[in-house]
Amino acid sequence: MLDKLQAVENRYLELSDMAARPDFYDDPKQAARLLKEQRDLEPVVTAFRRYQDRKQTVEDLLEMLSEPQEPEMKELCQEELSEAKAALPVLEQELRVLLLPRDPNDGKNVILEIRAGVGGEESALFAHSLYRMYSMYAEKRGWKLEITSLNETELGGIKEVICMVSGSDVYSRMKFESGVHRVQRVPETESGGRVHTSTATVAVMPEADEVEIDLNPADIKMEVFRSSGAGGQHINKTSSAVRLIHLPTGTVVECQQERSQIQNREKAMRILYSRLYQAQQEAQAASLSAEKRSQVGMGMRNEKIRTYNFPQSRVTDHRIGLTLYKIGQIMDGDLDEIIDGLITADQAAKLSQESGI
Repeated sequence: MLDKLQAVENRYLELSDMAARPDFYDDPKQAARLLKEQRDLEPVVTAFRRYQDRKQTVEDLLEMLSEPQEPEMKELCQEELSEAKAALPVLEQELRVLLLPRDPNDGKNVILEIRAGVGGEESALFAHSLYRMYSMYAEKRGWKLEITSLNETELGGIKEVICMVSGSDVYSRMKFESGVHRVQRVPETESGGRVHTSTATVAVMPEADEVEIDLNPADIKMEVFRSSGAGGQHINKTSSAVRLIHLPTGTVVECQQERSQIQNREKAMRILYSRLYQAQQEAQAASLSAEKRSQVGMGMRNEKIRTYNFPQSRVTDHRIGLTLYKIGQIMDGDLDEIIDGLITADQAAKLSQESGI
């Protein structure tokens, strides 16, 4: 592990030297790529240097204790030595986690899609609840959430909503949300007080760069139409909504939230790139052996990942067996405890694979 860490630090120093050269920014794309690599290496280098400092402290204290000391000084050195030794295993574990192969998509923004599933109008109302939950979570994290397409029901539910979420390391935290979300609660329309079970699906896709997908403009058919919805004065009266059809795959993307056709087309293209990129990634993942797939991180859309039980104020994530009795806070966007648990489980699974356990 130490050889790996030293190699990482050497590469970090090499990148620092390159960034200091006068001609570094002559190629902006190359400069951006190298600066991103340097930023990705920085947490590892910082932790490695902390580990080296603590290890050096242990060696220095052992040397001091090997020499004659006053009783008070010897006692003080022993205390510092115990603290320094106790910190080393913690730092070693932190370094093991930091050395795990990083998902190349972790730093990306995401396309978030929420759709009503089984359960009729109640599933549409639950889809709206999930949209509200993620909106509040994005606000807590300081992320920006923009709706690109919204299909509402007459009762205030959502048949489908597509959003762009941008900010710092959005995909690294949101990627675990893909899958089927199940709700158990008494619908407002239920006069008998019976608990109903409904579902909604969530898809989280990393926003793809144009260079990551070879897209032929001739393969894209564009249609324009008037925005539609549950009603209201803000429905466009001009054909500003855009529908893009990728002819080779049949992928269809619509965007109608902006008043400008150009803006709608631009957002629709971003979604199209991301959907094609996601399909490409899923095809690659399907070709991997079962042992190499992350049990937590795959989060396929047909898997039931979480249950929200309102009568018992209970939320259970089935992938890691985590149950929390604070559904109100979670529906208000307090998702960090669940997501942190998923990240920890994912890291533990990867560490086990690395060590051959």
